Amino acid sequence: MRLAIGLLLTVAALAIAGLRVFWLYRLLKTGQPAPGRLDGIGRRALTQVKEVFGQRKLLQWSVPGAAHFFTFWGFIVLAATILEAYGALFDRDFAIPLIGHWAVLGFLEDFFAVAVLVALAVFSVIRLRNAPERRQRASRFYGSHTRAAWLVLFMIFNVIWTLLLYRGAQVNTGVFPYKSGAFASEAVAKALDPLGNSANDALETIGILAQIAVVLGFLVLVVYSKHLHIFLAPLNVLTKREPKALGPLLPMTSGGKPIDFEDPGDDDIFGRGKVEDFTWKGMLDFATCTECGRCQDQCPAWNTGKPLSPKLVIMDLRDHLFAKAPALLNADGAAVTGVDEAGPESGQPAANGQHHGVPESGFGRIPEKGAAQVARPLVGTAAEGGVIDPDVLWSCTTCGACVEQCPVDIEHVDHIIDMRRFQVLIESSFPSEAGTMLKNLENKGNPWGMNARARLDWTQGLDFEVPVVGDTVEDLTGVEYLYWVGCAGALEDRAKKTTRAFAELLHIAGVNFAVLGEAEACTGDPARRLGNEFVFQMLAQQNVETLQEAKATKIVATCPHCFNSLAREYPQLGGTFEVIHHTQLLETLVAEGRLTPITPVDSLVTYHDPCYLGRHNKVYTPPREILERVPHLRSQEMHRCKERGFCCGAGGARMWMEEKIGKRVNIERIDEALALDPDIVSTACPFCLVMLGDAVTAKKQEGQAREDVEVVDVAQLLLRSVRHPPITVVPVPDTD
Repeated sequence: MRLAIGLLLTVAALAIAGLRVFWLYRLLKTGQPAPGRLDGIGRRALTQVKEVFGQRKLLQWSVPGAAHFFTFWGFIVLAATILEAYGALFDRDFAIPLIGHWAVLGFLEDFFAVAVLVALAVFSVIRLRNAPERRQRASRFYGSHTRAAWLVLFMIFNVIWTLLLYRGAQVNTGVFPYKSGAFASEAVAKALDPLGNSANDALETIGILAQIAVVLGFLVLVVYSKHLHIFLAPLNVLTKREPKALGPLLPMTSGGKPIDFEDPGDDDIFGRGKVEDFTWKGMLDFATCTECGRCQDQCPAWNTGKPLSPKLVIMDLRDHLFAKAPALLNADGAAVTGVDEAGPESGQPAANGQHHGVPESGFGRIPEKGAAQVARPLVGTAAEGGVIDPDVLWSCTTCGACVEQCPVDIEHVDHIIDMRRFQVLIESSFPSEAGTMLKNLENKGNPWGMNARARLDWTQGLDFEVPVVGDTVEDLTGVEYLYWVGCAGALEDRAKKTTRAFAELLHIAGVNFAVLGEAEACTGDPARRLGNEFVFQMLAQQNVETLQEAKATKIVATCPHCFNSLAREYPQLGGTFEVIHHTQLLETLVAEGRLTPITPVDSLVTYHDPCYLGRHNKVYTPPREILERVPHLRSQEMHRCKERGFCCGAGGARMWMEEKIGKRVNIERIDEALALDPDIVSTACPFCLVMLGDAVTAKKQEGQAREDVEVVDVAQLLLRSVRHPPITVVPVPDTD
């Protein structure tokens, strides 16, 4: 009888789950091609080992990470107990062949069963402490489906107690495969022993059937809920952008092929204007979201009162995709769909039909399936029924904190930029102040609209000549480094100080370098992050031609945005160069003894990690090593630093857009710095220098910062120490 019941439950559950899996497979196939997602399979397999089996990203948050680690491995190890339960349907004395009586396996099964119970307690405490009903936006679970999460925890608990029940009964009935090691099962057996053999015999059958029923029920729940990530996460990690999902933006493609901007095809898709315009990998991202809120917790926009939550962006795109699925699959509306279609089920009550109960975010209502869903704009206000509100889209600084923190490697920044591309290139809809910046880039080659001849003004007053390609040197043959100054470094007064300091350091170290001068143009980073791929392509192609004509091979840049574009994005246009950041070169020169910091700088400094140097390119150590070499300079880290560093607010072309919602990001960041009472706030990016400098000035005007606090680049600090102190001539008194 128990065999028949067990098999009936199995067939029914697998059929229900199988229909859902097949539906998801068909839905993901409607996405656009995403070429290259399985290239370098060996490297990808290693990533699987580190991130899926090693739980690398999850363990960055120690307590919840450890709890998830034991839960993950618990289910892997406890798969053996599920096999034993099915085996017991056919043979009560069943044991797994070869290893079924091994005491170590029995111990591991019980150890992880207990570990999962402890993890469940940890998860419960974390969710209670971070309840969105109480903490509102401060909770990383704000907007998540919290009731579904509690249901999953309850189902996992059911898996464990039914497991221990049937194993304890097996011990008492003499059919347990392990003679020793299974300590938890033996403890349960002692509690059940007074019931007698007949009761234990019945409990063994009940426990086995309950275990199978709960496991199968959990399977069905997983494929129909947000916990789909249990199965999709390994696939999403396997197909993520390599070597890391930050740094360069992907080129615009249509039908899996790069768009030719000089002669685009009639059917080319510019960005993402509809959910079906996303690639299958984008759709996989949406379905994989765990709703853990780590991205939201680290997002500078969300933390300063902006409507953008990377988590809610992905959730809303997923909900829209699932609701629109019948149309995408040419279905009649009766297809099996997601749990979210029944309405928002979250930790907060829905307000005025707003999704997830977050009305201030502009995540519009979820209309019914069918024609209304098909006609719904991907980007639009709540009144327009838009999936993503414009204020959400334009709040992103592209800092990459969301991608860095996501345990399942969702590529939030790529999706946001793709939607921006459609808005800019097709809809011509973007913040008005950014239009001036784009015109300046097109007409003058820099965001400020200044004349090219001003690009060498920073050299005035130096006590050495700066070689200029095409003027004092014909090309870069025989020149060690081309110094890419960048628009800010050449044209912005505060950034010019960094440029001069770095040039002086190169001169002191005897480095043979040259600059392009008037031939240099903006790398196109602001245009590309805004979504104007056309302007980026124009500037980038112009720069690649200039660099190739100048015979550039090795480039050093003081701006991380320029560094990222030159090193990581220009190869997409055929411009491959060896590019390093100025802190990397300075650290090498100091290590080689070509620069020797000797003058003490008796100050307390805190270092701010630029996003495009740190998270996007993993350069954290060189700036800190330089600061450590300066005599008497004391360093103290802000609590958000390195991988968890907080943006200055300038990225994603936000430097040229007004910040009208919430607290200014640069003010939030400088508040963290000033809490340490530093003498110096140091950084290694001209954008950060400007943003943090403006914030310090504002704080001084409000009387909330000391007048002697300064914001300087690492190069400026190093120059202060490398320069020899002035010699003071003391007159000798006349003794005659």
